[in-house]
Amino acid sequence: MAAQRLALVTGVGPGTGAAIVRECLDQGYVVAMLARKVERLDALAAEHANAYAYPCDVTDTPTLQATLSAIMEQFGAPEIVVHNAVGGAFGDFLEIEPEMLERNFQVNTMALLHLARAVAPAMMKRAAASADFCGSIIATGNTSAYRGKAGFAGFAPTKAAQRILLESMARRLGPDGIHVAYVAIDAVIDLPWTRKRWNQEPDGFFCKPADIATEVFRIATQPKSAWSFNSEIRPYGETW
Repeated sequence: MAAQRLALVTGVGPGTGAAIVRECLDQGYVVAMLARKVERLDALAAEHANAYAYPCDVTDTPTLQATLSAIMEQFGAPEIVVHNAVGGAFGDFLEIEPEMLERNFQVNTMALLHLARAVAPAMMKRAAASADFCGSIIATGNTSAYRGKAGFAGFAPTKAAQRILLESMARRLGPDGIHVAYVAIDAVIDLPWTRKRWNQEPDGFFCKPADIATEVFRIATQPKSAWSFNSEIRPYGETW
């Protein structure tokens, strides 16, 4: 099959992941969706003709590699790749189980490494052959990538490593026409469970998934003469 405008999104859940999928679809992309929960992916695929479900645990490296190979064999090199899968937990370094940190590192950092190694060569080859192709690899994160608060010991180190890995990738891939960027979401994302947990907070406390998706797509499609790497977004009511 000839190459199409393909967006590949990991961590397609009911919030940010699904919103990014819908934004890319609205912009005319075919979207390959990766997540562990088959039912959620199938439901989205049933709603949208150009959304394709690929159940996959991103920490299962052989399965991830096989899945990515199948996607690129069908659609060609992706134009936009968004690593939205996230492993997170709360607790200080005395409270957490060390295995928690290791698991989160596999999701947030190692999966990004394997994902990028699988897709980057095809993206670079396509960029070299076509001046019109400008691929992007984006990771969604948060301000734990910049600071280690006491209760985030099982999470923040993995997001910091993710951001630094991505920065290294950006310096390597930029000259080859591949834009790499980090979108940090400094907010509580507006979801049913977060509304229930923070039920005393006003609307300005929450960041809406559709608005996050709009910004992710904007960063992913920046012109070559004005790329950014670090992007922070927060709702107007967020204290920072």
